[in-house]
Amino acid sequence: MAGCVARRALAVGGRCCCWWSRPLAGPVRAAPRDLSSAPRSSRRRRGDTSPSRNRPEGKVLETVGVFEVPKQNGKYETGQLFLHSIFGYRGVVLFPWQARLYDRDVASTTPEKTENPAGHGSKEVKGKTHTYYQVLIDARDCPHISQRSQTEAVTFLANHDDSRALYAIPGLDYVSHEDILPYSSTDQVPIQHELFERFLLYEQSKVPPFVARETLRAWQEKNHPWLELSDVHRETTENIRVTVIPFYMGMREAQNSHVYWWRYCIRLENLDSDVVQLRERHWRIFSLSGTLETVRGRGVVGREPVLSKEQPAFQYSSHVSLQASSGHMWGTFRFERPDGSHFDVRIPPFSLESNKDEKTPPSGLHW
Repeated sequence: MAGCVARRALAVGGRCCCWWSRPLAGPVRAAPRDLSSAPRSSRRRRGDTSPSRNRPEGKVLETVGVFEVPKQNGKYETGQLFLHSIFGYRGVVLFPWQARLYDRDVASTTPEKTENPAGHGSKEVKGKTHTYYQVLIDARDCPHISQRSQTEAVTFLANHDDSRALYAIPGLDYVSHEDILPYSSTDQVPIQHELFERFLLYEQSKVPPFVARETLRAWQEKNHPWLELSDVHRETTENIRVTVIPFYMGMREAQNSHVYWWRYCIRLENLDSDVVQLRERHWRIFSLSGTLETVRGRGVVGREPVLSKEQPAFQYSSHVSLQASSGHMWGTFRFERPDGSHFDVRIPPFSLESNKDEKTPPSGLHW
């Protein structure tokens, strides 16, 4: 797992080189799955990219930057470069969100209480404030993480009569504070993304040396309702942790009725060393109008991902619409073990709430 390798590099001594490997032949490209710490001799020579018997055959190491000590307290500032500890991609922090994390793995000292109309789960879960970040993903890394994580986590409704039309903003993600492995770089354009230089300005005297341009501040303010991350729900079953982040997208009129849309991002993470594969999904969707819908299907977004020690996580996003202003969703994912046995993993129940304010489509998506 790329994240584990990066952590081992950090543990060597506070500040060490951050490396990417690439094939000896062909075009130079970053490959998160090949992220590795350099041999000790190479750490003393930051620019060394010569072959070594300790490196994978046919690979060379390129210096990307210098690891920094992760923050235990406080938050990262706009312009902070980082590696994602799970998916291994390079990114940069645009701005933080303060979300309410509802973690069902944390025992509650209060009496048990039903959370939703169907009574799925009886624990009362109190939310705690947790920091997430809106980030840009390096475009060079997107092809290498596409089988593990969608790189179009932000979607919005079209501004025309077709209420089913959705548009996506590529290379944007939401990252939890603990998933960030910070590093520094002397490169004035260390992240390749079409919005990087539109949003960030290099100022050598600043720490980090990338500061928000007015375009980023204006974009954040105008699109706040579409981007806002407010609630995060998490639950672990059989060492498979499911994290859900819902987003309200807006309301559209269709056939003389109102249709409310949400997107939800889901991360599946295997906390064990055993290999498992997702086979089925089973959703229950309750609408304030009084309807209860059941949805069953193979896999998710057309895939049946394998979660292993080497690639422990899979992240995707999907959408749901209701003919009511609020509702609930919950359900299970069915996983298969190598011996053919199955087990169900709970999806934590989460609310679908609409915002009272009228929304307009995102601004500043095209220049």
